[in-house]
Amino acid sequence: MAAHRHLTVLTTTDSEEKAKSLAAGAVESQVAACAQISAPVTSVYRWEGAIRTEQEWQILFKTTTARYEDLETYIKEAHDYDTPEIIATPIVTGSDAYLAWLDEETRPAG
Repeated sequence: MAAHRHLTVLTTTDSEEKAKSLAAGAVESQVAACAQISAPVTSVYRWEGAIRTEQEWQILFKTTTARYEDLETYIKEAHDYDTPEIIATPIVTGSDAYLAWLDEETRPAG
């Protein structure tokens, strides 16, 4: 497999239910092959001039670089945060079988 054709994409949200909904929607629409939810995590950040500490649920999506823009658009449209965290990290290498499955599951319908 060629390097950097696959990505993990991270976002967070403020409830387990929202995380499950974001994950399911991405997999259903095939912009991600898989989404893993880890939680809760504690996020400390500055927002609108104040330091905040909140519990959040992380969602790690597995996708291809070809589907990244569609996944980003989906997250922005489905998310209720003004500025959702969307960070993509290249998958440098992985098992051929898993990466082939990832390609198959994110192939656009039609």
